[in-house]
Amino acid sequence: MLRLQTPLPAWYREAAPEELDARIESAKAALGRRLVILGHHYQRDEVIKFADARGDSLRLARFAAEQDEAAYVVFCGVHFMAESADVLTAPHQQVILPDLNAGCSMADMADAEDVETAWEELAEVIDTEALVPITYINSSAAVKAFVGRHDGVVCTSSNARAVLTWALGEPGGAAGRGEKVLFVPDQHLGRNTALAMGYRPDEIALYDPRRPLGGLDERTVKEARVLVWKGHCSVHQRFTPAHVAAFREAHPEGIVVVHPECAHEVVAVADLVGSTDFIIKTVAEAPAGAVLGVGTEIHLVHRLATEHPEKTVVSLDPLVCPCSTMFRIDPPHLAWVLDGLVAGEVRNRITVDDETARWARVALERMLTIS
Repeated sequence: MLRLQTPLPAWYREAAPEELDARIESAKAALGRRLVILGHHYQRDEVIKFADARGDSLRLARFAAEQDEAAYVVFCGVHFMAESADVLTAPHQQVILPDLNAGCSMADMADAEDVETAWEELAEVIDTEALVPITYINSSAAVKAFVGRHDGVVCTSSNARAVLTWALGEPGGAAGRGEKVLFVPDQHLGRNTALAMGYRPDEIALYDPRRPLGGLDERTVKEARVLVWKGHCSVHQRFTPAHVAAFREAHPEGIVVVHPECAHEVVAVADLVGSTDFIIKTVAEAPAGAVLGVGTEIHLVHRLATEHPEKTVVSLDPLVCPCSTMFRIDPPHLAWVLDGLVAGEVRNRITVDDETARWARVALERMLTIS
Protein backbone atom coordinates (compact mmCIF):
# COMPACT_ATOMS: atom_id res chain seq x y z
CA MET A 1 0.00 0.00 0.00
CA LEU A 2 1.64 3.27 -1.11
CA ARG A 3 1.45 6.28 1.19
CA LEU A 4 2.05 9.83 0.01
CA GLN A 5 4.94 11.86 1.36
CA THR A 6 6.98 14.91 0.40
CA PRO A 7 9.46 14.03 -2.35
CA LEU A 8 13.00 13.60 -1.06
CA PRO A 9 15.05 16.73 -1.87
CA ALA A 10 17.80 16.31 -4.43
CA TRP A 11 20.65 16.85 -1.98
CA TYR A 12 19.75 13.75 0.00
CA ARG A 13 19.38 11.64 -3.14
CA GLU A 14 22.75 12.78 -4.51
CA ALA A 15 24.86 13.04 -1.34
CA ALA A 16 27.82 10.71 -0.81
CA PRO A 17 27.49 8.07 1.94
CA GLU A 18 30.02 9.82 4.17
CA GLU A 19 28.11 13.12 3.84
CA LEU A 20 24.89 11.42 4.90
CA ASP A 21 26.59 9.69 7.81
CA ALA A 22 27.99 12.98 9.03
CA ARG A 23 24.57 14.64 8.71
CA ILE A 24 22.90 11.84 10.70
CA GLU A 25 25.55 11.88 13.45
CA SER A 26 25.27 15.67 13.70
CA ALA A 27 21.50 15.51 14.06
CA LYS A 28 21.74 12.79 16.70
CA ALA A 29 24.17 14.90 18.69
CA ALA A 30 21.98 17.99 18.42
CA LEU A 31 18.82 16.18 19.50
CA GLY A 32 20.43 14.18 22.27
CA ARG A 33 18.04 12.35 24.58
CA ARG A 34 15.03 13.86 22.86
CA LEU A 35 15.62 11.34 20.05
CA VAL A 36 15.61 7.55 19.95
CA ILE A 37 16.25 5.62 16.74
CA LEU A 38 14.90 2.09 16.48
CA GLY A 39 16.30 -0.45 14.02
CA HIS A 40 14.49 -3.63 13.05
CA HIS A 41 16.65 -6.73 12.62
CA TYR A 42 15.98 -6.75 8.86
CA GLN A 43 17.36 -3.27 8.28
CA ARG A 44 20.36 -2.68 6.04
CA ASP A 45 23.69 -2.22 7.84
CA GLU A 46 24.16 1.39 6.75
CA VAL A 47 20.95 2.27 8.62
CA ILE A 48 20.98 -0.02 11.63
CA LYS A 49 24.41 1.22 12.70
CA PHE A 50 22.66 4.41 13.86
CA ALA A 51 20.02 2.58 15.91
CA ASP A 52 19.85 3.07 19.67
CA ALA A 53 18.13 -0.31 19.91
CA ARG A 54 17.74 -3.34 17.64
CA GLY A 55 15.01 -5.92 17.83
CA ASP A 56 11.71 -7.16 16.48
CA SER A 57 8.76 -4.82 16.09
CA LEU A 58 7.15 -5.40 19.50
CA ARG A 59 10.40 -5.25 21.45
CA LEU A 60 11.30 -1.96 19.79
CA ALA A 61 7.86 -0.46 20.40
CA ARG A 62 8.07 -1.37 24.08
CA PHE A 63 11.62 -0.02 24.27
CA ALA A 64 10.45 3.30 22.84
CA ALA A 65 7.68 3.52 25.43
CA GLU A 66 10.30 3.15 28.17
CA GLN A 67 12.35 6.11 26.88
CA ASP A 68 10.39 8.80 28.67
CA GLU A 69 12.87 11.55 27.80
CA ALA A 70 12.55 10.86 24.07
CA ALA A 71 10.11 13.18 22.34
CA TYR A 72 10.92 11.74 18.91
CA VAL A 73 10.92 8.04 18.03
CA VAL A 74 12.34 7.37 14.57
CA PHE A 75 11.37 3.82 13.63
CA CYS A 76 13.60 2.28 10.96
CA GLY A 77 11.18 -0.46 10.07
CA VAL A 78 7.82 -0.55 8.28
CA HIS A 79 4.44 1.11 8.71
CA PHE A 80 2.71 -1.36 11.03
CA MET A 81 5.73 -1.26 13.36
CA ALA A 82 5.56 2.51 13.63
CA GLU A 83 1.81 2.23 14.32
CA SER A 84 2.45 -0.21 17.18
CA ALA A 85 5.00 2.20 18.60
CA ASP A 86 2.49 5.05 18.44
CA VAL A 87 -0.09 2.88 20.22
CA LEU A 88 2.30 2.02 23.06
CA THR A 89 4.20 5.27 23.52
CA ALA A 90 3.13 8.28 25.61
CA PRO A 91 1.19 11.26 24.21
CA HIS A 92 4.27 13.49 24.30
CA GLN A 93 6.22 11.09 22.05
CA GLN A 94 5.97 11.43 18.27
CA VAL A 95 6.71 8.42 16.07
CA ILE A 96 8.36 8.98 12.70
CA LEU A 97 8.82 6.60 9.75
CA PRO A 98 11.66 7.79 7.48
CA ASP A 99 9.86 6.64 4.32
CA LEU A 100 6.06 6.40 4.36
CA ASN A 101 6.19 3.88 1.52
CA ALA A 102 7.89 1.35 3.78
CA GLY A 103 4.89 -0.90 4.23
CA CYS A 104 4.54 -4.65 4.73
CA SER A 105 3.04 -6.84 2.03
CA MET A 106 1.83 -9.34 4.62
CA ALA A 107 0.08 -6.69 6.70
CA ASP A 108 -1.52 -5.29 3.55
CA MET A 109 -3.00 -8.74 2.81
CA ALA A 110 -5.36 -8.29 5.76
CA ASP A 111 -7.32 -5.08 5.28
CA ALA A 112 -9.49 -4.23 8.29
CA GLU A 113 -12.61 -4.04 6.13
CA ASP A 114 -11.90 -7.52 4.74
CA VAL A 115 -11.53 -8.87 8.26
CA GLU A 116 -14.86 -7.27 9.22
CA THR A 117 -16.51 -8.85 6.17
CA ALA A 118 -15.02 -12.25 6.95
CA TRP A 119 -16.34 -12.05 10.51
CA GLU A 120 -19.83 -11.21 9.28
CA GLU A 121 -19.78 -14.11 6.79
CA LEU A 122 -18.57 -16.54 9.44
CA ALA A 123 -21.31 -15.33 11.81
CA GLU A 124 -23.88 -16.65 9.35
CA VAL A 125 -22.46 -20.17 9.69
CA ILE A 126 -21.03 -20.45 13.21
CA ASP A 127 -21.40 -18.79 16.60
CA THR A 128 -18.69 -16.15 16.59
CA GLU A 129 -18.95 -15.92 20.37
CA ALA A 130 -16.87 -19.11 20.30
CA LEU A 131 -14.50 -17.79 17.62
CA VAL A 132 -11.30 -16.13 18.87
CA PRO A 133 -9.61 -13.68 16.51
CA ILE A 134 -5.81 -13.65 16.65
CA THR A 135 -3.70 -11.27 14.64
CA TYR A 136 0.02 -11.55 14.12
CA ILE A 137 1.93 -8.43 15.15
CA ASN A 138 2.55 -7.93 11.40
CA SER A 139 -0.83 -6.25 10.91
CA SER A 140 -2.27 -2.76 10.86
CA ALA A 141 -3.45 -0.96 13.98
CA ALA A 142 -6.99 -1.17 12.58
CA VAL A 143 -6.82 -4.98 12.46
CA LYS A 144 -5.36 -5.09 15.96
CA ALA A 145 -8.24 -2.88 17.11
CA PHE A 146 -10.78 -5.22 15.50
CA VAL A 147 -9.23 -8.11 17.39
CA GLY A 148 -9.27 -6.15 20.64
CA ARG A 149 -12.96 -5.30 20.25
CA HIS A 150 -13.83 -8.96 19.65
CA ASP A 151 -12.04 -10.33 22.73
CA GLY A 152 -9.07 -11.51 20.71
CA VAL A 153 -5.36 -11.05 20.98
CA VAL A 154 -2.15 -10.19 19.14
CA CYS A 155 0.70 -12.68 18.86
CA THR A 156 4.33 -12.69 17.77
CA SER A 157 6.31 -15.54 16.26
CA SER A 158 7.86 -16.06 19.71
CA ASN A 159 4.62 -16.47 21.64
CA ALA A 160 2.22 -17.78 18.98
CA ARG A 161 1.98 -21.16 20.72
CA ALA A 162 1.18 -19.61 24.10
CA VAL A 163 -1.49 -17.43 22.48
CA LEU A 164 -3.06 -20.32 20.55
CA THR A 165 -3.06 -22.43 23.72
CA TRP A 166 -4.88 -19.63 25.54
CA ALA A 167 -7.40 -19.44 22.73
CA LEU A 168 -7.99 -23.14 22.06
CA GLY A 169 -6.23 -25.18 24.68
CA GLU A 170 -4.01 -28.14 23.77
CA PRO A 171 -5.57 -30.96 21.70
CA GLY A 172 -7.12 -33.41 24.13
CA GLY A 173 -6.32 -31.13 27.05
CA ALA A 174 -8.03 -28.36 28.93
CA ALA A 175 -10.38 -26.10 26.99
CA GLY A 176 -9.27 -22.66 25.90
CA ARG A 177 -11.03 -19.32 25.53
CA GLY A 178 -13.07 -20.51 22.53
CA GLU A 179 -13.74 -23.36 20.15
CA LYS A 180 -12.19 -21.92 16.99
CA VAL A 181 -9.57 -19.39 15.95
CA LEU A 182 -9.40 -16.98 13.03
CA PHE A 183 -5.66 -16.42 12.57
CA VAL A 184 -4.72 -13.29 10.59
CA PRO A 185 -2.77 -12.56 8.37
CA ASP A 186 0.05 -15.14 8.10
CA GLN A 187 -1.24 -18.56 7.14
CA HIS A 188 2.15 -20.21 7.65
CA LEU A 189 2.72 -19.08 11.24
CA GLY A 190 -0.83 -20.11 12.11
CA ARG A 191 -0.57 -23.50 10.43
CA ASN A 192 2.92 -24.30 11.70
CA THR A 193 2.00 -23.39 15.26
CA ALA A 194 -1.23 -25.40 15.25
CA LEU A 195 0.49 -28.47 13.78
CA ALA A 196 3.31 -28.22 16.32
CA MET A 197 0.69 -28.19 19.08
CA GLY A 198 -0.81 -31.44 17.77
CA TYR A 199 -3.80 -30.22 15.77
CA ARG A 200 -4.43 -32.35 12.69
CA PRO A 201 -4.10 -30.96 9.16
CA ASP A 202 -7.83 -31.49 8.60
CA GLU A 203 -8.56 -29.24 11.59
CA ILE A 204 -6.84 -26.33 9.84
CA ALA A 205 -8.55 -24.56 6.92
CA LEU A 206 -7.28 -21.80 4.65
CA TYR A 207 -9.58 -18.76 4.52
CA ASP A 208 -9.30 -16.77 1.29
CA PRO A 209 -10.80 -13.28 1.85
CA ARG A 210 -11.20 -12.83 -1.91
CA ARG A 211 -13.81 -15.61 -2.08
CA PRO A 212 -17.26 -15.95 -0.46
CA LEU A 213 -16.92 -17.58 2.96
CA GLY A 214 -13.21 -17.77 2.32
CA GLY A 215 -13.69 -20.34 -0.43
CA LEU A 216 -14.86 -22.87 2.17
CA ASP A 217 -18.08 -24.84 2.49
CA GLU A 218 -20.14 -24.64 5.65
CA ARG A 219 -19.10 -28.09 6.85
CA THR A 220 -15.40 -27.22 6.66
CA VAL A 221 -15.95 -23.99 8.58
CA LYS A 222 -17.89 -25.80 11.28
CA GLU A 223 -15.36 -28.63 11.65
CA ALA A 224 -12.17 -26.55 11.50
CA ARG A 225 -10.48 -25.51 14.73
CA VAL A 226 -8.07 -23.06 13.12
CA LEU A 227 -8.99 -20.82 10.17
CA VAL A 228 -5.80 -19.34 8.75
CA TRP A 229 -5.97 -16.22 6.59
CA LYS A 230 -4.55 -16.44 3.09
CA GLY A 231 -1.57 -14.16 3.69
CA HIS A 232 2.17 -14.67 3.77
CA CYS A 233 5.59 -13.04 4.00
CA SER A 234 6.99 -12.54 0.52
CA VAL A 235 10.53 -13.19 1.78
CA HIS A 236 9.94 -16.31 3.86
CA GLN A 237 7.63 -17.89 1.32
CA ARG A 238 10.54 -18.00 -1.14
CA PHE A 239 12.30 -20.77 0.77
CA THR A 240 11.59 -24.32 -0.45
CA PRO A 241 12.45 -27.91 0.56
CA ALA A 242 14.79 -27.94 -2.46
CA HIS A 243 16.85 -25.18 -0.80
CA VAL A 244 17.15 -27.30 2.33
CA ALA A 245 18.13 -30.36 0.30
CA ALA A 246 20.82 -28.41 -1.57
CA PHE A 247 22.25 -27.08 1.69
CA ARG A 248 22.36 -30.57 3.21
CA GLU A 249 24.10 -31.94 0.16
CA ALA A 250 26.76 -29.23 0.37
CA HIS A 251 27.02 -29.35 4.19
CA PRO A 252 26.03 -32.82 5.49
CA GLU A 253 26.81 -31.80 9.08
CA GLY A 254 25.14 -28.42 8.79
CA ILE A 255 22.22 -27.12 10.84
CA VAL A 256 19.08 -25.79 9.17
CA VAL A 257 17.19 -23.13 11.12
CA VAL A 258 14.16 -21.36 9.65
CA HIS A 259 11.52 -18.84 10.62
CA PRO A 260 7.95 -20.13 11.21
CA GLU A 261 6.70 -17.77 8.48
CA CYS A 262 8.16 -20.32 6.03
CA ALA A 263 5.79 -22.82 4.42
CA HIS A 264 5.17 -26.00 6.42
CA GLU A 265 6.97 -28.10 3.81
CA VAL A 266 10.15 -26.19 4.69
CA VAL A 267 9.55 -26.21 8.44
CA ALA A 268 9.02 -29.99 8.32
CA VAL A 269 12.53 -30.63 6.97
CA ALA A 270 14.38 -28.03 9.08
CA ASP A 271 16.35 -28.91 12.19
CA LEU A 272 15.19 -25.90 14.16
CA VAL A 273 12.30 -23.48 13.79
CA GLY A 274 11.87 -20.21 15.61
CA SER A 275 11.46 -16.47 15.69
CA THR A 276 14.06 -13.95 14.63
CA ASP A 277 15.35 -13.75 18.19
CA PHE A 278 15.51 -17.55 18.30
CA ILE A 279 17.55 -17.61 15.09
CA ILE A 280 19.95 -14.98 16.44
CA LYS A 281 20.39 -16.95 19.68
CA THR A 282 20.85 -20.24 17.80
CA VAL A 283 23.67 -18.81 15.71
CA ALA A 284 25.30 -17.17 18.74
CA GLU A 285 25.24 -20.40 20.76
CA ALA A 286 26.41 -22.71 17.97
CA PRO A 287 29.98 -23.96 18.47
CA ALA A 288 32.91 -22.54 16.53
CA GLY A 289 33.18 -24.23 13.14
CA ALA A 290 29.44 -24.85 12.92
CA VAL A 291 27.73 -24.45 9.55
CA LEU A 292 24.22 -23.00 9.62
CA GLY A 293 21.76 -22.63 6.76
CA VAL A 294 19.28 -19.92 7.70
CA GLY A 295 15.83 -19.31 6.26
CA THR A 296 15.07 -15.66 6.95
CA GLU A 297 15.70 -12.13 5.64
CA ILE A 298 19.07 -11.73 3.94
CA HIS A 299 20.28 -8.61 5.77
CA LEU A 300 19.99 -10.44 9.08
CA VAL A 301 21.74 -13.52 7.67
CA HIS A 302 24.64 -11.41 6.37
CA ARG A 303 24.88 -9.57 9.70
CA LEU A 304 25.00 -12.86 11.63
CA ALA A 305 27.73 -14.13 9.32
CA THR A 306 29.76 -10.97 9.94
CA GLU A 307 29.24 -11.05 13.71
CA HIS A 308 30.25 -14.73 13.93
CA PRO A 309 33.26 -15.18 11.63
CA GLU A 310 34.25 -18.37 13.44
CA LYS A 311 31.12 -20.02 12.01
CA THR A 312 29.73 -20.42 8.52
CA VAL A 313 26.32 -18.74 8.27
CA VAL A 314 24.61 -18.80 4.86
CA SER A 315 21.16 -18.16 3.46
CA LEU A 316 19.31 -21.28 2.35
CA ASP A 317 18.45 -19.41 -0.83
CA PRO A 318 21.56 -17.81 -2.35
CA LEU A 319 19.36 -15.67 -4.59
CA VAL A 320 16.93 -14.45 -1.93
CA CYS A 321 16.11 -10.74 -2.07
CA PRO A 322 15.90 -8.42 0.95
CA CYS A 323 12.54 -7.32 2.31
CA SER A 324 11.72 -4.83 -0.44
CA THR A 325 9.61 -2.54 1.72
CA MET A 326 12.02 -2.53 4.66
CA PHE A 327 14.74 -1.70 2.11
CA ARG A 328 13.03 1.64 1.47
CA ILE A 329 14.47 2.92 4.73
CA ASP A 330 17.87 4.27 3.71
CA PRO A 331 20.40 6.88 4.89
CA PRO A 332 18.98 9.65 2.66
CA HIS A 333 15.50 9.34 4.18
CA LEU A 334 16.89 8.95 7.70
CA ALA A 335 19.04 12.06 7.31
CA TRP A 336 16.09 14.01 5.88
CA VAL A 337 13.71 13.31 8.77
CA LEU A 338 16.44 13.98 11.34
CA ASP A 339 17.35 17.30 9.71
CA GLY A 340 13.67 18.18 9.93
CA LEU A 341 13.64 17.54 13.67
CA VAL A 342 16.71 19.70 14.19
CA ALA A 343 14.91 22.48 12.30
CA GLY A 344 11.76 22.00 14.39
CA GLU A 345 9.79 20.21 11.65
CA VAL A 346 8.34 16.73 12.23
CA ARG A 347 8.27 14.86 8.92
CA ASN A 348 6.44 11.59 8.25
CA ARG A 349 4.80 11.33 11.64
CA ILE A 350 2.74 8.18 12.16
CA THR A 351 -0.41 8.61 14.23
CA VAL A 352 -3.16 6.20 15.22
CA ASP A 353 -6.50 7.73 16.19
CA ASP A 354 -7.50 7.42 19.83
CA GLU A 355 -10.32 4.88 19.35
CA THR A 356 -8.22 2.57 17.19
CA ALA A 357 -5.27 2.93 19.53
CA ARG A 358 -7.43 2.11 22.56
CA TRP A 359 -8.64 -1.23 21.19
CA ALA A 360 -5.30 -2.12 19.61
CA ARG A 361 -3.71 -1.57 23.02
CA VAL A 362 -6.27 -3.95 24.56
CA ALA A 363 -5.22 -6.70 22.15
CA LEU A 364 -1.52 -6.03 22.73
CA GLU A 365 -1.82 -5.90 26.51
CA ARG A 366 -3.86 -9.11 26.51
CA MET A 367 -0.99 -10.78 24.68
CA LEU A 368 1.50 -9.54 27.27
CA THR A 369 -0.68 -10.95 30.06
CA ILE A 370 -0.84 -14.34 28.33
CA SER A 371 2.89 -14.42 27.64
